[in-house]
Amino acid sequence: MRIICILYLAAMTSIASIGREPYINPVPGQFPILAWYSIRPDAEQTTERYQELAEAGFNISFSHFATRQEIANALNACRGTGVKLMLTTQDLEKEEHTGTVVNQFKNDEMVAGWFLRDEPTPHSFQELKKFKERILSFDSKHMLYLNLLPNYVSLDYLGTSSYREYIRKFVDDIDLGFFSYDHYPVVIHNGDTIVRPLFYSNLEDALAVSQSTGEPFWAFALSTAHDPYPTATKEMLRLEVFSNLAYGAQGIQYFTYWNPGNTGTWNFNTAPISLDGHKTHVWYLVRELNKEIQQLAPVFLGAKVIDVSHTGKAIPQGTHPLKSLPLPITGIQSDGEGVVVSHLKNAGKEYLMIVNRDLHHPQTVTIQKKGKVQYWSTCQPPSTDRSRNIQCTLNPGDYFIVML
Repeated sequence: MRIICILYLAAMTSIASIGREPYINPVPGQFPILAWYSIRPDAEQTTERYQELAEAGFNISFSHFATRQEIANALNACRGTGVKLMLTTQDLEKEEHTGTVVNQFKNDEMVAGWFLRDEPTPHSFQELKKFKERILSFDSKHMLYLNLLPNYVSLDYLGTSSYREYIRKFVDDIDLGFFSYDHYPVVIHNGDTIVRPLFYSNLEDALAVSQSTGEPFWAFALSTAHDPYPTATKEMLRLEVFSNLAYGAQGIQYFTYWNPGNTGTWNFNTAPISLDGHKTHVWYLVRELNKEIQQLAPVFLGAKVIDVSHTGKAIPQGTHPLKSLPLPITGIQSDGEGVVVSHLKNAGKEYLMIVNRDLHHPQTVTIQKKGKVQYWSTCQPPSTDRSRNIQCTLNPGDYFIVML
């Protein structure tokens, strides 16, 4: 019965994908890692700055350029660094200027794609569809990119009966070949640092739409503090990133790379790069994490999720409890709040990923199995094990991956 269900899901996904825009990975062979509010679009556009960005593990830069001259300067600066640019200008969306902007830069090998607009609601979907089609009439080789709102925005504002309907309507109405949304789960609430209750529900909705339409999704980590969001820690970043990857995210984005400054609405502070252009301790946290993501690209890049479940007495809202496991794994127990358990398939191989979702406490996880397995874990180096059980203490946001 389980095999029949998997085959049915694969068939339905294939049917749903017919006639849709193809997904374009802007950095083929690499896992996409994008920096929002990246290098300032002024005198900071230098090769040295892009080398620094590449050293931090980013391969896509999004700097919010205002003019075509700023884009030209940036393309010259990033050349040879391995960092591509997500492009926009003040003129790009203007009907009379779209073709001029796109034609000027579309043949440059350092172009990652074109940014449309941030956090749209369904009221603007038809207008955005025309914008998308206008760009595609000049350039069909590059990704078209925008971010959707998170599920903690009110349904009245979204104008749909559910958050999942909002994502699905975007995919059906606009169809960029993929979708992206921004959800920043770690907040300060009543003096305590917590994970928003709807974080995993948002991932569940994204995964459901991705599986039903065949279009992958990208997700975010928050790297710049602003009320009510605290300064990023290693634990916060890892919980966000590895939870996203467990749900099959095909791109990781950071908000932000450079401190955008005080906007009058947000008191941005402690970004990877400070307002005056210096590295902060967050830059080093992000560099370490991005290196790890790329090392695990054979597991995550192109991965399909078979199932994601949760353990614990109280599982996150919108998720479902662990009920069965693929052999040779026969059981998973943890001594804390609970873990995420993701069954992934990629390039003919299957993996089981376990993530500690407790932001504040380590958990000792016991994995029961039959026979020898190969695994990767943050608690010990890659290894194989012949014993019946594997026991591992995972820090917040850390993972254990078994090749099945």
